Amino acid sequence: MSSPNPYAIDADTLSGMKPLRKVVYSLGSNLGDRLTILQGAVDAIKDTPDVIVVDVSSVYETEPLGGPEDASKFLNLVIVAESTLEPRTLLERALAIEDAYGRERSDRWAPRTLDVDLIIVGTTTKDEDSLRLPHPLAHERGFVLAPWLEVDPAGEVPGKGRIADLIRTADLSGVVRRDDLTITD
Repeated sequence: MSSPNPYAIDADTLSGMKPLRKVVYSLGSNLGDRLTILQGAVDAIKDTPDVIVVDVSSVYETEPLGGPEDASKFLNLVIVAESTLEPRTLLERALAIEDAYGRERSDRWAPRTLDVDLIIVGTTTKDEDSLRLPHPLAHERGFVLAPWLEVDPAGEVPGKGRIADLIRTADLSGVVRRDDLTITD
């Protein structure tokens, strides 16, 4: 809310403090020990300075999109966090975590040990070659929306709408919550 006084001083700006923004990551794995890899990635995000993990969704098993017909199913989850970090820094951390788990970037639809997608950073919108926010397909993907809705029912994709509304038109076939698989947060 803005101050009715046009001469009011923004104490946060003067102090150099940056506001906390909601950050949403979508994680997936369909190669190797998928659950252990996801747990490691969650732990790595939790260990990131200036990132506060607010909630981690249940694990969902999903059919792979595109790629070879014999590709293994993915395990997916969503992390909701808060951070003062810039979007580029958050993306670089996501890519470093993928690299630590042997992610190969050969084919867009190839199976992978780990996929860490930065979905939103507050209401930031960016359309650069290496950074697009919000994630351009998140609002259509059941494997992002279902776990996100679970942990953040009031969540929104900037410019696209509320998760609770978007999930109504998303393809949820093949998206199965796996209550037998748990991530410790």
